Amino acid sequence: MATLNHKKKQMKPELEASLKEEEIRQILHAADSLIGSGGRSMLAKILKGSRDKKLLELELNTNVAYGYYGYLTLEQITERVDWMIKNDFLELQYNRDMPLLIFTEKGWLIQCDQLTDLLLHQWSQWIEAGIGDIDMSYLKDRNRGMILLFLQKVAGTSDERFIPLLKQWQLVDYQKVKKAIMDVIAHLQNKGESRLVLEGAAPQMETTSDLFHQPREAERLKCWECGKRFEWTVEEQDLFRMGGWDPPKRCSSCRDERRRQREGFTWNDFD
Repeated sequence: MATLNHKKKQMKPELEASLKEEEIRQILHAADSLIGSGGRSMLAKILKGSRDKKLLELELNTNVAYGYYGYLTLEQITERVDWMIKNDFLELQYNRDMPLLIFTEKGWLIQCDQLTDLLLHQWSQWIEAGIGDIDMSYLKDRNRGMILLFLQKVAGTSDERFIPLLKQWQLVDYQKVKKAIMDVIAHLQNKGESRLVLEGAAPQMETTSDLFHQPREAERLKCWECGKRFEWTVEEQDLFRMGGWDPPKRCSSCRDERRRQREGFTWNDFD
């Protein structure tokens, strides 16, 4: 518990208010370039619009959210990044001693939905401009669930003008994606009225309000040692998330007992 108590002393106060939906979306966009490879400080620099040498070398200045928080200090931006971690949109995962950012399930659901919207917008611009010769290999090896969600959204447009792009894509991707592309082409050609659902597609967000504004509250966890239920407070959740730790498996009493055993004494020593 010494480490935990030390962390408590270092904790900064929460932001005075929750982040707006637009801010959450932009931070997730910025984080997308760093997932599994970068941490909080680099994410803050992207959002700041920093001219950091490493950031430019990695071409992170091409991120759609680059410079979104240009009017804030890096410290203020980092506070917002930490809010995203504490509120379960992003997560810290350690690679040796390096804390790297990854999406939580909730964060990825939002980001997956908005990434597919960006792809659809890009395709719509291409067909409006009459651009038909595109190297579709940029879609290969993307997250399969996201790609299938994108195809569902293409099908949902009922716009046959997407078919030439789909046929080009079909030439370069793997068999399972090719099959899904064929289903979308057939759907568009047949002017299908019902919604096409592709197996394995990421969930499509019908409404976002619940995800963006979930209230934070204490959780009831079951102790792996004694089987009793114990409360995991919001403050403790913050500490664990900022430390990149998994939720506690044991209640405080069982954790204390295990610590005493490691230190070489038990309750019997006090009889």
